[in-house]
Amino acid sequence: MLTTARTLGTCLRRALGVRCLQTAPALQHEAVFNHRDTPEDNPDIPFDFTPENHKRAEAILAIYPEGHKRAAMIPLLDLAQRQHGWLPISAMHKVAEILDLPRMRVYEVATFYTMFMRKPTGKYHLQVCTTTPCWLRGSDEILETCKAKLNLEVGETSSDGMFTISEVECLGACVNAPMIQVNDDYYEDLTVQDTEQILNDLKNNKKPKPGPRNGRFAAEPIGEPTSLAGEPPGPGFGVRADL
Repeated sequence: MLTTARTLGTCLRRALGVRCLQTAPALQHEAVFNHRDTPEDNPDIPFDFTPENHKRAEAILAIYPEGHKRAAMIPLLDLAQRQHGWLPISAMHKVAEILDLPRMRVYEVATFYTMFMRKPTGKYHLQVCTTTPCWLRGSDEILETCKAKLNLEVGETSSDGMFTISEVECLGACVNAPMIQVNDDYYEDLTVQDTEQILNDLKNNKKPKPGPRNGRFAAEPIGEPTSLAGEPPGPGFGVRADL
């Protein structure tokens, strides 16, 4: 309805001969797409890979044949983000330099994938899944616990730089719902108490054990198997006797 109204309004202004600028509606994640220089993120701040990461970058580039080095862009951006903690514009410029590409090509990729954090991010990035399976299993309570325990809203970073909270779409662990991702680790089958314990450990710089919190090893059924519990029946099992 909004798009239709905007289109009709544009057509009417054109019919009246009024020239106007084409604009896009404000987006919740507008900051992801548009760069604005800030004291902590501007092209004048130098970025370079550490000696160790230079070796990693060379190993990444060696995977790709000549003429296809640009395919290394995503792993190089990921390497830069892991080194810096988030992805500043100067890091994107460095990747463009390594790949001998226009900077715009790197901007296009870095702003497309939400895995790249375009603003300062806490040491522990909490990504709370609230897609339908997790929501049905109580993700609202998990998110509220994170917000209350850390005194943060979604998208905010704590003043000490320790925590950032994000609300995200499906992280692919639906059978272990509800769950959160902290940096590279999944914490699954959560309760409010589990979440509080995980946050307490992180506050004390202890690494909680990743994985399910309800006794499961991975994604197997809770309790004993309910199918394939014995030897499979032989030929003819279940067939009518008169057949």
